Amino acid sequence: MPIYTKAGDKGQTGLFSGKRVSKANPRIEAIGAVDELNSTIGFALSQIRNPKSEIRKELIKIQNDLFEIGAALANPKQKINLSNRTKEFENMIDKMTKELPPLFNFVLPGGGMVGSSLHIARTVCRRTERRIVELSKKEKVQGDLIIYINRLSDLFLTMSRYINYKEKRKEIIWKT
Repeated sequence: MPIYTKAGDKGQTGLFSGKRVSKANPRIEAIGAVDELNSTIGFALSQIRNPKSEIRKELIKIQNDLFEIGAALANPKQKINLSNRTKEFENMIDKMTKELPPLFNFVLPGGGMVGSSLHIARTVCRRTERRIVELSKKEKVQGDLIIYINRLSDLFLTMSRYINYKEKRKEIIWKT
């Protein structure tokens, strides 16, 4: 069976309900942003050499979460429970932050390959959040999706700082 269906050749795609909508529809924009974020995480994962890395394991869990989030965005009647995951993110952030030097300024994105990849994931995550918030202004969106994505971007920032710290990559402070 070929991968192409030609069903979207006129700029429309189907939702879970069977309804056809423009590929520029806010719901499709949000789903696409989630997909892009998932791919960005996959790129970050490809940079992590240690298969037993806790960050690697967490990123794979996040990728699975994002598939569920994409499905929930495609089918607004589908509910998923993300509150436990958000709390897990907060615990991970707190644990990593205890090992890091205090942050008093913005840091410029960069560092090693993994740290830089996670900075990119953070910015893609922020765009994903904006797409989901935009959708929520027009259509119903499960409330904790926004909380999850917001906390996820915080986690990516902390992960990038943590990995750069462990790899002895100096953070560059933003100066005005």
